[in-house]
Amino acid sequence: MSLSLRQLEYFVAAGEFGSIKQAALNVNISQPAISSAIAHLESELKLQLFVRHHAQGLSLTSAGRRMMRESKLMLKQMHGLYSIAAELKDEVSGSLSVGCMVTLAPMIAPELGHSFTCNHNAAKIDFIEGSHDSLLLRLKQVQIDVAITYDLMFSDDIVFEPLAELPPQVLLPEKHKLAKKAEVSLQQLADQPMVLLDLPQSREYFLSLFESKNLQVNIASRASSQEVVRTMVANGFGFSITNVRPKNLTAMDGRRLALVNLAGKHKPMRIGIATLGQVSKPGILQAFEAHCRSLISNNGIPGMAAL
Repeated sequence: MSLSLRQLEYFVAAGEFGSIKQAALNVNISQPAISSAIAHLESELKLQLFVRHHAQGLSLTSAGRRMMRESKLMLKQMHGLYSIAAELKDEVSGSLSVGCMVTLAPMIAPELGHSFTCNHNAAKIDFIEGSHDSLLLRLKQVQIDVAITYDLMFSDDIVFEPLAELPPQVLLPEKHKLAKKAEVSLQQLADQPMVLLDLPQSREYFLSLFESKNLQVNIASRASSQEVVRTMVANGFGFSITNVRPKNLTAMDGRRLALVNLAGKHKPMRIGIATLGQVSKPGILQAFEAHCRSLISNNGIPGMAAL
């Protein structure tokens, strides 16, 4: 079998852009070279990888999608040889794509990324924010190398390493009647209007807290942005439940918030690092995981107030 890494790169580019012209521009090669590489792969593999649409580009077949995923893995592993060579020279170098749960990213990503690249000058970190589900999809499609997220739900091909626990807390307007309490119970909140962080997996977790106590919750408002939730709470729309604890208790519009402990024992959210199990880890990823372990623990988390 005669396949080259260059042909796989051209195939992946065509699959990602859905266009031979755009793929050629992206990898700085001629369009016939892209077409020739695809034709060679299809001939060698005896598979149709693309459906050609006249004047409308390409779309991957089901076999093409599978080959696309495997090709990305193979290319990533081969590019990892450069990282291995750098390791042998005691140097952590290269680029790393890091996915971060959208509710965690504003607090964790800047400090985590900056401190890592300060320690490793030859390394580059690209952060991508997203919901838990979107990060897992990106991991499986080899679009990111690692995800910083919660232990919400994983398939068998994802490896999750927990680093710290975040118990649920109550977010209130600064002048709310419960804001000065040392702790607030779910029973006290059940008849209050709630502003729900409406993200996949997250909303189910927050609602399960009330369901575990057979309590009905009064959802008055929903928002998929954590900052919108915080600002709505600060403006008196209701309370919210949160696991993150930003050092800054001021909403985007300048109004103040209060964070109060939730009474009783409740399942915490566990923050950690998720990777695709079948992919070998280059040196830069191993170094970044070690960096995460050193900064994220129950003793402290970048950007968050201590319990």
